[in-house]
Amino acid sequence: MRRTAVALTLLTALSCGSFVGSQAVSAASASTGGGSGGGAGRGTNILVVGIDSRAGLSAAEKRRLHVGGKGCNCTDVMMLVHLSQNRRRASIVSIPRDSYVAYASTTATATAPARSGKINGAYAVGGGPLTVATVEKATGLHIDHYLETGFTGFEQTVNNLGGATVCTDKPLKDENSGLDIGAGRHLSDGDRALRYVRARHVNLRPGDLGRVRRQQRVVNDLLARLTAEGALRGPISTARTVRTLLKTVRTDERTGLDDLVRIGWALGHLRADRTEFATVPIRLFDHRVPGVGSTLVWDEARSAALWEALGADLPITGDTRIQPVAENPAPTDPARFAVRVDDADVAAALRGGGFVVTDTSATAPAQRPAGPPVIRHATGQEENAATVAAALPGARVQADPTLDAVVEVTVGARPVQVKAVTFDRNVADGAPVTADRLRCAEAAAAAGAARPGSAVEPSGRR
Repeated sequence: MRRTAVALTLLTALSCGSFVGSQAVSAASASTGGGSGGGAGRGTNILVVGIDSRAGLSAAEKRRLHVGGKGCNCTDVMMLVHLSQNRRRASIVSIPRDSYVAYASTTATATAPARSGKINGAYAVGGGPLTVATVEKATGLHIDHYLETGFTGFEQTVNNLGGATVCTDKPLKDENSGLDIGAGRHLSDGDRALRYVRARHVNLRPGDLGRVRRQQRVVNDLLARLTAEGALRGPISTARTVRTLLKTVRTDERTGLDDLVRIGWALGHLRADRTEFATVPIRLFDHRVPGVGSTLVWDEARSAALWEALGADLPITGDTRIQPVAENPAPTDPARFAVRVDDADVAAALRGGGFVVTDTSATAPAQRPAGPPVIRHATGQEENAATVAAALPGARVQADPTLDAVVEVTVGARPVQVKAVTFDRNVADGAPVTADRLRCAEAAAAAGAARPGSAVEPSGRR
């Protein structure tokens, strides 16, 4: 089985299980009756998946990788990579594992009744062929290449590349994945990078969308570092990168070494503003389906626009059909945190706009202070305070370490305007963004400031 270079810049995001055999996957043979994705299309589409399976892992490996739970033999992470026809742009779209879709049919499942489920379950039903066919059916795009890796493949990939950058502006902790890192930018080995990309129960923005964005950020920074180091500079250096990592990934039978060296070489020459990352826009974040559980339902119009843009070989950033521009966007959901307001009218207006408000006007001073409203917040409540500020144009925002988790508004003598805000979780966790905006920032005070054991300096390439 021939393997790939380009996958190595993408598979750092894959928090998946070990291989389940040597099955080859052909997108062409998979798509018998599978939908509208069988055309030639424009550009190149690569489906990168990882399997949530513990098969083949020893007890010691499970403990080291913090993956002691039960695997589902399903795709845990899925990325669709579109490389433009002229090789001057790449669009990397994450497809959340709980997306509720109609499964395609293959020659192996043609006699079975039509069924729907989480997109990650297609692998358990029909392996790689059904996974490819289902993605083609759901997106209308033809998949040209298929790549797959696992827990240990991920770990080896990161270690062989000299580590992966992980970053966060706030401490992150997740007992399920073993993640525990401080704020800042850290160079981590494969084990700790795996915890970072697998975490779904972090204290900040839990769930798959936040995890997916962290995966995209790791991929982005790794690609930038490989490019800077010349690992994808030309055919020879790209092929050398392939040979270094032959054991970390497998591909379908139609994907040759020459194909993937060309793709890797193209990725290594892309400008940061020509590399795009996005997550499929979601309309329902907790759609309950009997026998399936909690699922994600795509926003029909916005996801259709996303696939249409990729099918037409067009950029996805800046396309307002995919990501509408809100008149007054808010970074957090106003219904998810508490606000204390010392003016009854302002409190009522904010409550009418979806905020959870406690009216403290009964204890407000009779003489209002001069100036606009003042918004005070505790450490860690910066984004919530920004949401309140969006609703109160001209307000001053101040940090107050004596406060608890409540944002507090003191209304001044100046008349107050209260504006409606729009919170779109797709913007917060998955809006189309170019690599130069997604990349981990160099934080002089925090870089490398991980607590002991949360991040380590890798030993370098092997």
